Amino acid sequence: MSVSLHLRGRVCGQDERYRPLAETGLHGAFAQTGGAGTLADPALYTVTLRNESGAPWQGVVLAELAFPHKEPRFFLPGFLYGRNRGEAPLRVDNRFPRLRRGAPQLPASPFWMVRGDRLSHPAAFALDGGRLYGLSAGPYLVNTQDGRRLWEPGVNGTLCGYAGFACSLEEGTLGHTIGYENAPWLFVQSHDIRERAPLGPDNCLTLGPGESFSYQLAVYDLPAPETRTVYDAVEAVYFRWHQPPREGAPLREATADIAGAIARDGWLAKEHSYCGIVLEQPDGSYYYNRIFSISWTNGLAVAEPMLQAALRLGDAAMRAQALDAIEYIAANARNPRTGLLYESWGPEGWHNRGWWFDGMHTRGHSGYLAGQSAYYLLKAADWDERLGGTAHPDWVALAGSVVARLNAAKNGDAEYPFILSEETGAGLEYDSMGSAWCLAAAALYAKLTGDRSGLEEMARSEAHYYEAFVARGECYGGPLDTDKAVDSEGVLAYIRAARLLHELTGEALYLRHLRDALAYEFTYKLCYNSPLAVPPLGRIGWSSCGGSITSTCNPHIHPMSSTVLDEIAYLQAHAPDAYVAARLADTLAWSRQCHNTFDREYDYGRKGWMSERFCYSEGLQSQKYPDGSPASTWFALMPWAGASLLEGLTGDLWDPAG
Repeated sequence: MSVSLHLRGRVCGQDERYRPLAETGLHGAFAQTGGAGTLADPALYTVTLRNESGAPWQGVVLAELAFPHKEPRFFLPGFLYGRNRGEAPLRVDNRFPRLRRGAPQLPASPFWMVRGDRLSHPAAFALDGGRLYGLSAGPYLVNTQDGRRLWEPGVNGTLCGYAGFACSLEEGTLGHTIGYENAPWLFVQSHDIRERAPLGPDNCLTLGPGESFSYQLAVYDLPAPETRTVYDAVEAVYFRWHQPPREGAPLREATADIAGAIARDGWLAKEHSYCGIVLEQPDGSYYYNRIFSISWTNGLAVAEPMLQAALRLGDAAMRAQALDAIEYIAANARNPRTGLLYESWGPEGWHNRGWWFDGMHTRGHSGYLAGQSAYYLLKAADWDERLGGTAHPDWVALAGSVVARLNAAKNGDAEYPFILSEETGAGLEYDSMGSAWCLAAAALYAKLTGDRSGLEEMARSEAHYYEAFVARGECYGGPLDTDKAVDSEGVLAYIRAARLLHELTGEALYLRHLRDALAYEFTYKLCYNSPLAVPPLGRIGWSSCGGSITSTCNPHIHPMSSTVLDEIAYLQAHAPDAYVAARLADTLAWSRQCHNTFDREYDYGRKGWMSERFCYSEGLQSQKYPDGSPASTWFALMPWAGASLLEGLTGDLWDPAG
């Protein structure tokens, strides 16, 4: 192998430098026990640490893998992709960890150290010079009956500390730490960034005089002709560390509870709309934060899944409610100057100034919402005709006219705009994976109408999104509130588009691209169950495995990735694969255990309530209990979040007996 391994350490109470381990008073050694460094057969090393002094040793030990480096791109799943767009301008409102050479300049640094549970998989990888380098080891420590040891699959015990992961752009290294640091900063969220904390008992390894500690480190060093080799590496790590999520409510029961809560407590009849956020008041009443949007966090992203749920459950009142919401948007939202749909509304009328407006850099329609709203209009029409017996040709025609305007605004790369003028519909800003929603809408329109005349242009757009984003393992520009951080949201549109293009053409290329796009999304989907101490998630026994981290900017799990359960099942039906099957099972199980199965199960709300926020680590723990202690979820009913689960649960996987 072309890599080398080193041990360094930092002692509690000393400066921030990591020195050769022997200089810290601790003895350490690597002993290879097997393996060739491949994905199927990683090189396995036993790392042994021994305190040979007569005094306790407390600090952090860094096991470091150094590789020949020129221009490495790093992949710490769920945390860092490539350079996390360190190549892009830094002076933006939403700050997230970025890699850039030179002295640290918030939010960019030439190195990162992070607590192990911030990653979706316990591994760190780098690509450089046509090779993939990587290491994998446990993300936390437990006390077991036979003494302290690194966590391994199937080992039960009491959490006693966390490990960590590290990378350095300038030094060309990857690292695994016993003990941990969040350095040079801890990003709780994009507006809560904390300085490097001092070492202490909570984040250090402590070894008494004469005490030793050992654990296993897996090392990878193999040819990587393309970035997608990282996806294969994450797959290998998944099977090495996988823990299944707990079993949640039965499928039909979960659907009825979630949809029932949204219909009962989230519907605003006078506004013909679902609420954005419902909060409990101390007197037991509810506060309704409307934040209306045509889709994404409200509107059609709620109404269409609610229509699916109503049709599956045979609930006529729920169906009428969903149809009312869809019809209200279809009848009122059109901007006559552009032919696109306005994105929000209120007492001042219809407009494009949604709750995210002041975080944008360009005023106008967004490709994300324009494409997604057209897609959901088409999907609602399809579902209600097939299962409800009612055709909606006006919805299809409206969506088709929107698709035509979006097609006209593509640039020379066949990419749809990130922002379009609200005066003319011209493209103003591009460079975004989120605009792939326009491609998904175009493909669904072709499927429903039989009009294949645009297939050649759709193929050009698909090729662009694949090569520019999916094949690079760096999708960004999904959520409108993250300053184009690398994320897992935008690729969900491309996943739908690739599936639809395969349906339309039968070309195997689109199945391969669908698998790569899902493999990218799976890098955000936790493969094990993070040990949670913070309530309510830690008290309930909620499982993180199967849930996907939102983005490198918003470090929490939200349920949007459950919306592509049908696409995962479609791939599995056409190209059976043990990895895809396992991810499908994880996502389906995770999606049935995130809502209140009885009143106040999650310390708030009624049966069926759920929010968007599940804090699997330190990230986004901003909610507080009345006594000021932290909470690991948001105490709110958020209809779009529950609807995300409904879209997946009531699709092709629906089992009426479930």
